[in-house]
Amino acid sequence: MVSIQDLTVSFGSFDLLSGISFLINEQDRIGLTGKNGAGKSTLMKIIAGKQSPTSGSVEMPREITIGYLPQNMAVSDHTSIMKEVLSAFDEIIELALEIEKCTSEIASRTDYESKEYLELCDHLAITGERHRILGGSNYQAEIEKTLLGLGFDREEFNRPTRELSGGWRMRVELAKILLKKPTLLLLDEPTNHLDIESIQWLESFLTAYQGAVLLVSHDRAFLDNVTNRTIEISLGKIYDYKASWSRYIELRDERREQQIAAFRNQQKMIEDTEKFIERFRYKPTKSVQVQSRIKQLNKLERLEVDKEDFSAINLRFPPAPRSGTNVVEIIGLSKSYDSKKILSNINLKIVRGEKVAFVGRNGEGKTTLAKIILGILDHEKGDVKIGHNVKMGYFAQNQEELLDENKTVFDTVDEIAKGEIRTKLRDILGAFLFSGEDVEKKVKVLSGGERSRLSLVKLLLEPYNLLVLDEPTNHLDMRSKDILKQALSNFDGTVIVVSHDRDFMDGIVDKVYEFRDHKVKEHLGGIYDFLRNKNLVNLRDIERKDTVTKKSDNKTDTSNKQKYLEKKEYDRTLRKLQRLAEESEKEIEKLENQVKETEEMLNSENLSPERANELFIMHGKLKKKVDIEMEKWAKYLHDSEMFIQENS
Repeated sequence: MVSIQDLTVSFGSFDLLSGISFLINEQDRIGLTGKNGAGKSTLMKIIAGKQSPTSGSVEMPREITIGYLPQNMAVSDHTSIMKEVLSAFDEIIELALEIEKCTSEIASRTDYESKEYLELCDHLAITGERHRILGGSNYQAEIEKTLLGLGFDREEFNRPTRELSGGWRMRVELAKILLKKPTLLLLDEPTNHLDIESIQWLESFLTAYQGAVLLVSHDRAFLDNVTNRTIEISLGKIYDYKASWSRYIELRDERREQQIAAFRNQQKMIEDTEKFIERFRYKPTKSVQVQSRIKQLNKLERLEVDKEDFSAINLRFPPAPRSGTNVVEIIGLSKSYDSKKILSNINLKIVRGEKVAFVGRNGEGKTTLAKIILGILDHEKGDVKIGHNVKMGYFAQNQEELLDENKTVFDTVDEIAKGEIRTKLRDILGAFLFSGEDVEKKVKVLSGGERSRLSLVKLLLEPYNLLVLDEPTNHLDMRSKDILKQALSNFDGTVIVVSHDRDFMDGIVDKVYEFRDHKVKEHLGGIYDFLRNKNLVNLRDIERKDTVTKKSDNKTDTSNKQKYLEKKEYDRTLRKLQRLAEESEKEIEKLENQVKETEEMLNSENLSPERANELFIMHGKLKKKVDIEMEKWAKYLHDSEMFIQENS
């Protein structure tokens, strides 16, 4: 269908893509993968006709239509959502006019056997079929279904596009592209600005789509659910696998192991042959064998092992300054936008060193609460208490939009760096893959992944003890996501992460706050503990607007292995809750002993007024700690009892 032939893209002496060739066939579902800057977006632009290669070609039949969704785009500011999406049906409107014209002409003619009449009938049939395929008879219903699937409410259909954020504008453009039903869809990071419910709808749409799909995504689950083929770009070359993401990883590792084994065997053979030649080169009786071996080596096709791209960001957050024990405490907080209620009577507490996740569908208030904690947004009622010496660093969901596009990479970090660290800026940028001339690039020419990396550099320039990260993995490649995950795991401060990425949060967070129906519910344990306890397969189920359905009645069909795993998980979670209660009990006992000792010292007769006052203050603090720990102990016991009841 589409043929990419010997494509090369060069920048000076550097080849971004070097002589690559492959075919895109009908019904292909191709995941295009590779690290940030490998050339994925460039390749898409070339296929879409938005950029020319240095050499090579892209060939396709004239009737092929392409729908291209770039990472960043401009949407009209002078219309409404519905009017903008209706522009996707310009072809349908033209086809309807052509059908009307042909029908009228056929009705007025009587030369039923002439060549012109038959050609006119054929033209009407082709035009009518195209009109039907594009949904000409029910395109209004298609618009509504697509906009709802992408997360818009019906009452928003006539909302002016100038009021939309960049993420929602991208959804408008995606709706237009999908509704046009092109032969080939080129989607560059389509899930970055979608909530999980919309991602699930898009997965279903693409799975049933009649055309071919080529997409770039760093969402492992999305790739596995949509693609049946993976093309990896690495160091200018491509590697084509007839498999989705997870299977591709296995096949890639197997291919490399086989290459290494074959290379080593050949090197051993070459070494043995050269030793034979050297040993018998000057012996007349062996001259025939020596010449034969020399010819054998000359004809040998030397094997090579594909180079691997090991470049990756080197990320380590600075040591966190010590903060107070209670980092964030929220009491009775409510927030509305005009008449729309977002949060109602929220209570939560985050203590020093905790790493917590905010999960829930878009619009439930996760980002809103994060911004209230940061002091960016106000709230109507309730209290937000930020602890002593808390220094907050923020990674916004639209972080790349907050960068000044006219500044260079170096200037972006230089303007906020202070003190001795200014002398190390180039080293820091180099650790984030901005080396050499890269630091002089303008922000406006950076890819989405490069902008995200630059935003992470800015976070490193000050020692924060509370990191608030709103969708930090958008635009990051798989390797960079894993490195960021490791850095957050090692960070000794407090973390609030808003994310839909289950794999990213696993191993980082130790508490989950679920946002639903204007409320926030606390769940102890990691993200997988939360998912299993909620009887969920993945985070998409959290974000459904309908209530989660109960397990089907076919529990009797569960395998013994599944029962064993469920029992094992039940025991593990219960043990954890009981252990927390026991640790809290020990802490209470320790604090009560300290209270007792302080009281004994207060009863001493030989106390100076200063010492007595000091002990009195200490006694009050210890009593307060006992009260707080008693509340935690009671909560752990309550959670244990509720867990047993829910799973009995």
